[in-house]
Formats: sequence, structure tokens, C-alpha cells
Amino acid sequence: MKKPVLVCAADLAHLPAVKELLESNFEYRPARPATPENLARLLPEADAYFAALEVRLTEELILLAPRLQAIATPSTGLDHLDLEAAADHGIAVIGLKDERALLDRITATAELAWALVLACARRLPESFDASRRGHWARDELRGRQLAEKTFGIIGCGRLGTMVADYAGAFRMSVLGYDVRDVRIAGVEPLPLDELLAQSDVVSLHIHLTEANRGFMNMDRLRRMKLGSILINTSRGAVVDESAVLDALKNGPLAAYGTDVIEGEWRDDLQNHPLIRHAREHGNVVITPHIGGITFESQAMAYEHTAKMLIEHCQKHFDS
Repeated sequence: MKKPVLVCAADLAHLPAVKELLESNFEYRPARPATPENLARLLPEADAYFAALEVRLTEELILLAPRLQAIATPSTGLDHLDLEAAADHGIAVIGLKDERALLDRITATAELAWALVLACARRLPESFDASRRGHWARDELRGRQLAEKTFGIIGCGRLGTMVADYAGAFRMSVLGYDVRDVRIAGVEPLPLDELLAQSDVVSLHIHLTEANRGFMNMDRLRRMKLGSILINTSRGAVVDESAVLDALKNGPLAAYGTDVIEGEWRDDLQNHPLIRHAREHGNVVITPHIGGITFESQAMAYEHTAKMLIEHCQKHFDS
């Protein structure tokens, strides 16, 4: 029986077992580097697609793939895929959002969120830059102690629960807000406005939906505590980035730590407003969407996604 054709945009160089698994079940065609041009060249013959966050699968690319029946992504977020176009063409989308048993073992994004908290509170990028230049700027780079401060979590699911544990270990009081009941040991549930007003650090752990687009807008930012820190490891579009820049300039924000920006696929990232600001100011810490990018987390996520895709294809693809 002829194997289905799989176009794989993900980098599997460090995951030979996953690559071997896919090669044994598909006619495997790597799309590396993961660029729109490479996808446009390979997708016309694809029956399945293994996604990478670094390149968007747009409607234009989907229209080039008349045989495409399944898309697999080793992620919980799906904003790198045109879901409406996939649905219009009857293409199944396989992701990790509902794979809770697996996700409970993957702590990488929660760990990065806490790294951003420390980076902002202790001004670590500025401190490293100063010491690298031989400038021993101790008193110039005074930071904030976290113990006895208040930590607010917006979105009290898997990642919010993990981060709550870290905040507790740092002797912080922890508050939580969610559209569902908050039931995390050691976390006091509060309405959103009260959480914003009381928290010294606020960490976002909500999914990007149309309802959550621009969730942290100017009005909500203005309700935050003077001198507070905002952390975002969700998606760039859950905050109004222009409002964040205003809140950094005029208050109340002291710092913004983020692993995500809106429009991270644009060709001129150096001109992104947040990145431009970060080049000139020390109160924005940006990492390039590396929350889930560890050897351990990717090994688990990619293998699980590959197995789900194989199972789907065995059930649904024509022989």
C-alpha cells in the first residue's frame, strides 16, 4: 500500500526517533528551512502536514494543497494555522490542547514564565549587559524582592497551576482569576479588577480566542498596581501592545516580560514596536517564543503528536 505523503516543517534534527517514526509511516518530505516558499513547493502533493510555529499555514498555502487531509501541530496554540480555511476544506487539525495527561508532564513554558518574572524583577538583561561592558552597576540596577509581594494569575489551568506553585515557593501571596471556578491550593480566587489592583506581578495564561484578543487592553492595564510587572507566555495578541507601551511610559507598568508578540511571522521583526522599545529601554524583556522549546518538552510533544497523526491517518485515509 502506498504511504501518504507528509510534508514536515518541524525541525527534527535533534529528535531522530520522531523522524524515524514519521518516515516509517509516511512518504516523508522535510520542508526545511520552514518558509512559505518551501511549503508552496511541497504542499501540492501533501496528504498530511506536520506544522512548525515559525511559519504560518495560510489560506493561500492551503489552496495549493488539494490532497491535504490532516494537519498536526505539536502545540496547544493554533494561531500559526488558518483554522477557518482548514475547516472550509474539510482538513482535520490535530493539536495538544486537550492532551492533559501529556501536558501535565511538560513544565517548560511555566518555567520560562518564572524566568521572565525574575528577569523583570531583578533587571537581569540590563545587569548582564552592564557587566559584559565592564560596568559594575550595582546601585544603578536595583531590583525588587518577590517575597511578601502579591502574584496574580489570569487563567488558572495547567500552566497557571504550575506557576502558582513557583510563586508560593518564593513566599508570595497568590491570587487567581478564571472564567471557571478557581480551585488551586494556596490560590485565592478574586474578580479580575480586584486581582489587577492588588497584584505586584500579573501572569497571563489564557488561550488566544476572539473573546480574548486584546484581553489586556488600556482599561485593564490602568487598573493594575503602580510599579507592577506583566508577564505573557500566552500569545502576543492577548494584550494590546500599543497600550502596554503606553503603560510602560506613563504607568502603571514597571516592566513587561513576554515570550510572544503579535505578528511574530513578519519579515521586519526588528521594526516591531515592542522590539524597537526593548532596544532602547530596559523595562521590556522579550524572548523569541521559546517557552516550549526544550529538548525534553519537544521530545514528548513531538512524539505524541506524531503518534496521533499516524493513528488519525490509519483510521481516515483511503487505502
